[in-house]
Amino acid sequence: MWTTDNRPRYNRDTLRYPSDLTDEEWALCAPLIPPAKHGGRHRWVDVREILNGIMYVLSTGCQWRYIPKDLPPRSTLYDYLQRWNHDGTLTKLHHTLFVRCREQAEREPSPTACVIDSQSVKGADLGREERTKGGASIDPSGYDAGKKIKGKKRHILVDTIGLLLHAVVHPADIQDRDGGILVLSTLFGQYPFLTKLFADAGYQGPKFKAAAAKKMPQLSVEIIKRSDKAQGFEVLPRRWVVERTLAWLNRCRRLAKDFENLTTTALAFLRLAAIRMMLRRLCNP
Repeated sequence: MWTTDNRPRYNRDTLRYPSDLTDEEWALCAPLIPPAKHGGRHRWVDVREILNGIMYVLSTGCQWRYIPKDLPPRSTLYDYLQRWNHDGTLTKLHHTLFVRCREQAEREPSPTACVIDSQSVKGADLGREERTKGGASIDPSGYDAGKKIKGKKRHILVDTIGLLLHAVVHPADIQDRDGGILVLSTLFGQYPFLTKLFADAGYQGPKFKAAAAKKMPQLSVEIIKRSDKAQGFEVLPRRWVVERTLAWLNRCRRLAKDFENLTTTALAFLRLAAIRMMLRRLCNP
Protein backbone atom coordinates (compact mmCIF):
# COMPACT_ATOMS: atom_id res chain seq x y z
CA MET A 1 0.00 0.00 0.00
CA TRP A 2 1.24 3.49 -0.89
CA THR A 3 1.96 5.71 2.10
CA THR A 4 4.11 8.78 2.70
CA ASP A 5 6.75 6.67 4.45
CA ASN A 6 7.26 4.15 1.65
CA ARG A 7 6.88 6.65 -1.20
CA PRO A 8 10.55 6.28 -2.30
CA ARG A 9 9.87 2.62 -3.14
CA TYR A 10 7.41 3.69 -5.81
CA ASN A 11 9.60 6.43 -7.27
CA ARG A 12 10.52 5.67 -10.91
CA ASP A 13 12.42 8.89 -11.64
CA THR A 14 15.71 7.01 -11.83
CA LEU A 15 14.50 5.09 -14.90
CA ARG A 16 14.90 6.39 -18.43
CA TYR A 17 11.11 6.47 -18.76
CA PRO A 18 8.66 5.75 -15.90
CA SER A 19 7.15 3.01 -18.07
CA ASP A 20 10.45 1.07 -18.29
CA LEU A 21 10.72 -2.21 -16.42
CA THR A 22 12.87 -2.29 -13.32
CA ASP A 23 15.38 -5.10 -12.81
CA GLU A 24 12.96 -6.86 -10.45
CA GLU A 25 10.08 -6.61 -12.93
CA TRP A 26 12.23 -7.84 -15.81
CA ALA A 27 13.40 -10.80 -13.68
CA LEU A 28 9.75 -11.90 -13.45
CA CYS A 29 9.15 -11.52 -17.20
CA ALA A 30 12.41 -12.80 -18.71
CA PRO A 31 11.87 -16.56 -18.11
CA LEU A 32 8.45 -16.36 -19.80
CA ILE A 33 9.62 -14.72 -23.04
CA PRO A 34 10.19 -17.36 -25.74
CA PRO A 35 13.73 -17.61 -27.12
CA ALA A 36 14.59 -16.92 -30.74
CA LYS A 37 13.75 -19.63 -33.25
CA HIS A 38 16.49 -21.92 -34.51
CA GLY A 39 17.87 -21.25 -37.95
CA GLY A 40 17.79 -18.12 -40.03
CA ARG A 41 19.05 -14.75 -38.92
CA HIS A 42 20.08 -14.37 -35.30
CA ARG A 43 17.95 -12.14 -33.07
CA TRP A 44 19.66 -8.76 -32.87
CA VAL A 45 17.12 -6.84 -30.75
CA ASP A 46 17.13 -6.60 -26.97
CA VAL A 47 13.90 -8.25 -25.80
CA ARG A 48 13.83 -6.12 -22.67
CA GLU A 49 13.87 -3.01 -24.85
CA ILE A 50 11.03 -4.47 -26.91
CA LEU A 51 8.91 -4.83 -23.78
CA ASN A 52 9.95 -1.35 -22.63
CA GLY A 53 8.81 0.11 -25.95
CA ILE A 54 5.43 -1.64 -25.84
CA MET A 55 4.94 -0.50 -22.25
CA TYR A 56 5.80 3.06 -23.35
CA VAL A 57 3.00 3.00 -25.92
CA LEU A 58 0.62 1.48 -23.36
CA SER A 59 1.42 4.01 -20.62
CA THR A 60 1.59 7.20 -22.70
CA GLY A 61 -0.94 6.36 -25.40
CA CYS A 62 1.32 7.85 -28.08
CA GLN A 63 1.07 6.98 -31.75
CA TRP A 64 3.42 4.32 -33.06
CA ARG A 65 5.30 6.80 -35.23
CA TYR A 66 6.00 9.05 -32.23
CA ILE A 67 7.95 6.42 -30.30
CA PRO A 68 11.29 7.91 -29.11
CA LYS A 69 14.38 7.12 -31.16
CA ASP A 70 16.18 5.43 -28.27
CA LEU A 71 13.55 2.65 -28.30
CA PRO A 72 13.32 -0.03 -31.02
CA PRO A 73 11.59 0.92 -34.29
CA ARG A 74 7.80 0.97 -34.33
CA SER A 75 7.62 -1.86 -36.87
CA THR A 76 9.70 -4.08 -34.60
CA LEU A 77 7.60 -3.26 -31.55
CA TYR A 78 4.33 -3.87 -33.36
CA ASP A 79 5.59 -7.12 -34.84
CA TYR A 80 6.59 -8.48 -31.44
CA LEU A 81 3.29 -7.34 -29.91
CA GLN A 82 1.32 -9.24 -32.53
CA ARG A 83 3.63 -12.25 -32.31
CA TRP A 84 3.38 -12.54 -28.52
CA ASN A 85 -0.35 -12.02 -28.68
CA HIS A 86 -0.91 -14.81 -31.21
CA ASP A 87 1.53 -17.38 -29.83
CA GLY A 88 0.13 -17.13 -26.30
CA THR A 89 3.11 -15.41 -24.67
CA LEU A 90 0.98 -12.61 -23.22
CA THR A 91 -1.58 -15.12 -21.94
CA LYS A 92 1.15 -17.21 -20.31
CA LEU A 93 2.76 -14.13 -18.76
CA HIS A 94 -0.58 -12.91 -17.45
CA HIS A 95 -1.56 -16.26 -15.93
CA THR A 96 1.82 -16.79 -14.26
CA LEU A 97 1.77 -13.35 -12.65
CA PHE A 98 -1.87 -13.85 -11.66
CA VAL A 99 -1.03 -17.01 -9.73
CA ARG A 100 1.90 -15.31 -8.01
CA CYS A 101 -0.28 -12.35 -7.00
CA ARG A 102 -2.88 -14.74 -5.57
CA GLU A 103 -0.20 -16.54 -3.58
CA GLN A 104 1.21 -13.22 -2.36
CA ALA A 105 -2.27 -12.35 -1.05
CA GLU A 106 -2.42 -15.77 0.64
CA ARG A 107 -5.22 -16.99 -1.63
CA GLU A 108 -5.62 -20.23 -3.51
CA PRO A 109 -4.13 -20.06 -7.05
CA SER A 110 -7.51 -20.74 -8.68
CA PRO A 111 -10.38 -18.53 -7.47
CA THR A 112 -13.87 -19.72 -6.54
CA ALA A 113 -15.73 -16.39 -6.97
CA CYS A 114 -15.62 -13.71 -9.65
CA VAL A 115 -17.23 -10.41 -10.63
CA ILE A 116 -18.21 -9.36 -14.15
CA ASP A 117 -18.80 -5.93 -15.67
CA SER A 118 -18.35 -4.00 -18.90
CA GLN A 119 -17.03 -0.62 -19.97
CA SER A 120 -18.05 1.19 -23.15
CA VAL A 121 -15.14 3.08 -24.73
CA LYS A 122 -15.47 5.83 -27.28
CA GLY A 123 -13.72 5.21 -30.58
CA ALA A 124 -10.88 7.52 -31.56
CA ASP A 125 -11.62 10.38 -33.94
CA LEU A 126 -10.22 9.09 -37.23
CA GLY A 127 -9.05 11.17 -40.12
CA ARG A 128 -10.63 11.12 -43.56
CA GLU A 129 -8.30 8.39 -44.82
CA GLU A 130 -9.12 6.09 -41.89
CA ARG A 131 -12.87 6.70 -42.28
CA THR A 132 -12.77 5.40 -45.83
CA LYS A 133 -11.01 2.18 -44.84
CA GLY A 134 -12.93 -1.04 -44.56
CA GLY A 135 -12.74 -4.78 -44.94
CA ALA A 136 -10.81 -7.26 -42.83
CA SER A 137 -8.34 -4.64 -41.55
CA ILE A 138 -11.00 -2.83 -39.50
CA ASP A 139 -13.11 -4.53 -36.84
CA PRO A 140 -16.60 -3.02 -36.57
CA SER A 141 -17.64 -0.76 -33.73
CA GLY A 142 -21.13 -0.22 -32.35
CA TYR A 143 -23.33 2.31 -30.60
CA ASP A 144 -24.21 1.91 -26.94
CA ALA A 145 -27.61 3.60 -26.74
CA GLY A 146 -27.67 3.52 -22.95
CA LYS A 147 -24.42 5.45 -22.52
CA LYS A 148 -24.56 7.20 -25.91
CA ILE A 149 -21.09 6.01 -26.87
CA LYS A 150 -19.96 4.84 -30.29
CA GLY A 151 -17.02 2.47 -30.10
CA LYS A 152 -16.15 -0.82 -28.41
CA LYS A 153 -17.11 -2.46 -25.14
CA ARG A 154 -14.63 -4.14 -22.81
CA HIS A 155 -16.05 -7.03 -20.85
CA ILE A 156 -13.85 -8.10 -17.93
CA LEU A 157 -14.01 -10.85 -15.35
CA VAL A 158 -12.07 -10.34 -12.11
CA ASP A 159 -11.57 -12.24 -8.88
CA THR A 160 -12.60 -10.90 -5.47
CA ILE A 161 -9.32 -8.96 -4.99
CA GLY A 162 -9.59 -7.24 -8.36
CA LEU A 163 -7.15 -9.23 -10.51
CA LEU A 164 -8.13 -9.74 -14.13
CA LEU A 165 -9.22 -13.28 -14.96
CA HIS A 166 -10.46 -12.91 -18.50
CA ALA A 167 -11.53 -10.19 -20.92
CA VAL A 168 -13.34 -9.84 -24.23
CA VAL A 169 -13.58 -6.79 -26.51
CA HIS A 170 -16.60 -6.48 -28.81
CA PRO A 171 -18.78 -3.78 -30.46
CA ALA A 172 -20.56 -1.50 -28.01
CA ASP A 173 -24.03 -2.34 -29.36
CA ILE A 174 -23.89 -5.85 -27.85
CA GLN A 175 -25.85 -5.91 -24.60
CA ASP A 176 -24.23 -6.85 -21.32
CA ARG A 177 -26.00 -10.20 -20.97
CA ASP A 178 -24.89 -11.27 -24.46
CA GLY A 179 -21.35 -10.07 -23.87
CA GLY A 180 -21.30 -11.85 -20.52
CA ILE A 181 -22.22 -15.10 -22.23
CA LEU A 182 -19.33 -14.54 -24.63
CA VAL A 183 -16.94 -14.06 -21.69
CA LEU A 184 -18.05 -17.31 -20.02
CA SER A 185 -17.96 -19.19 -23.33
CA THR A 186 -14.31 -18.29 -23.94
CA LEU A 187 -12.95 -19.32 -20.54
CA PHE A 188 -12.43 -22.88 -21.86
CA GLY A 189 -12.15 -24.40 -18.39
CA GLN A 190 -9.25 -22.17 -17.36
CA TYR A 191 -10.68 -21.64 -13.87
CA PRO A 192 -12.49 -24.88 -13.01
CA PHE A 193 -13.24 -24.01 -9.36
CA LEU A 194 -15.42 -20.95 -10.04
CA THR A 195 -18.75 -21.42 -8.25
CA LYS A 196 -20.01 -17.85 -7.71
CA LEU A 197 -20.51 -14.97 -10.14
CA PHE A 198 -21.50 -11.48 -8.99
CA ALA A 199 -23.06 -9.16 -11.55
CA ASP A 200 -25.22 -6.04 -11.84
CA ALA A 201 -28.77 -5.73 -13.10
CA GLY A 202 -27.66 -5.70 -16.72
CA TYR A 203 -27.13 -9.47 -16.48
CA GLN A 204 -30.45 -10.40 -14.92
CA GLY A 205 -33.05 -12.43 -16.74
CA PRO A 206 -33.53 -16.03 -17.81
CA LYS A 207 -31.42 -15.76 -20.98
CA PHE A 208 -28.12 -15.07 -19.22
CA LYS A 209 -28.92 -17.46 -16.38
CA ALA A 210 -29.72 -20.33 -18.76
CA ALA A 211 -26.61 -19.68 -20.88
CA ALA A 212 -24.39 -19.49 -17.78
CA ALA A 213 -25.84 -22.79 -16.51
CA LYS A 214 -25.14 -24.39 -19.89
CA LYS A 215 -21.55 -23.16 -20.16
CA MET A 216 -20.62 -23.57 -16.48
CA PRO A 217 -23.16 -25.74 -14.61
CA GLN A 218 -21.41 -25.30 -11.26
CA LEU A 219 -21.63 -21.48 -11.45
CA SER A 220 -24.21 -19.66 -9.33
CA VAL A 221 -25.13 -16.15 -10.50
CA GLU A 222 -25.98 -13.47 -7.93
CA ILE A 223 -27.39 -10.15 -9.17
CA ILE A 224 -26.52 -7.17 -6.98
CA LYS A 225 -29.02 -4.41 -7.62
CA ARG A 226 -28.86 -0.76 -6.72
CA SER A 227 -31.44 0.35 -4.17
CA ASP A 228 -34.39 2.33 -5.55
CA LYS A 229 -34.05 4.77 -2.64
CA ALA A 230 -30.38 5.48 -3.27
CA GLN A 231 -29.47 8.98 -4.41
CA GLY A 232 -26.17 9.79 -6.08
CA PHE A 233 -23.17 7.52 -5.78
CA GLU A 234 -23.48 4.33 -3.75
CA VAL A 235 -20.86 1.66 -3.06
CA LEU A 236 -22.42 -1.72 -3.82
CA PRO A 237 -21.11 -4.99 -2.34
CA ARG A 238 -18.75 -6.92 -4.63
CA ARG A 239 -19.48 -4.69 -7.62
CA TRP A 240 -17.04 -2.04 -6.44
CA VAL A 241 -14.19 -4.54 -6.93
CA VAL A 242 -14.58 -4.71 -10.71
CA GLU A 243 -15.17 -0.94 -10.92
CA ARG A 244 -11.87 -0.40 -9.12
CA THR A 245 -10.11 -2.75 -11.55
CA LEU A 246 -11.44 -0.74 -14.51
CA ALA A 247 -10.05 2.39 -12.86
CA TRP A 248 -6.67 0.70 -12.38
CA LEU A 249 -6.53 -0.37 -16.02
CA ASN A 250 -7.49 3.08 -17.26
CA ARG A 251 -4.35 4.55 -15.75
CA CYS A 252 -2.79 3.41 -19.03
CA ARG A 253 -3.55 6.14 -21.53
CA ARG A 254 -3.67 3.75 -24.47
CA LEU A 255 -6.96 2.54 -22.99
CA ALA A 256 -8.48 6.03 -22.71
CA LYS A 257 -10.14 5.48 -26.09
CA ASP A 258 -10.40 2.71 -28.62
CA PHE A 259 -7.42 3.51 -30.83
CA GLU A 260 -7.03 0.05 -32.36
CA ASN A 261 -8.23 -1.15 -35.76
CA LEU A 262 -8.21 -4.77 -34.63
CA THR A 263 -10.07 -6.12 -31.62
CA THR A 264 -7.22 -8.55 -30.97
CA THR A 265 -4.81 -5.63 -30.56
CA ALA A 266 -7.21 -3.87 -28.20
CA LEU A 267 -7.43 -7.05 -26.13
CA ALA A 268 -3.62 -7.38 -26.13
CA PHE A 269 -3.22 -3.87 -24.67
CA LEU A 270 -5.89 -4.63 -22.08
CA ARG A 271 -4.01 -7.75 -21.03
CA LEU A 272 -0.73 -5.80 -20.97
CA ALA A 273 -2.31 -3.25 -18.63
CA ALA A 274 -3.19 -6.09 -16.25
CA ILE A 275 0.37 -7.45 -16.55
CA ARG A 276 1.77 -3.99 -15.75
CA MET A 277 -0.46 -3.73 -12.69
CA MET A 278 0.53 -7.17 -11.38
CA LEU A 279 4.25 -6.58 -11.95
CA ARG A 280 4.16 -3.46 -9.81
CA ARG A 281 2.11 -5.22 -7.16
CA LEU A 282 4.59 -8.08 -6.93
CA CYS A 283 7.66 -5.85 -6.84
CA ASN A 284 6.13 -3.30 -4.43
CA PRO A 285 3.99 -5.33 -2.02
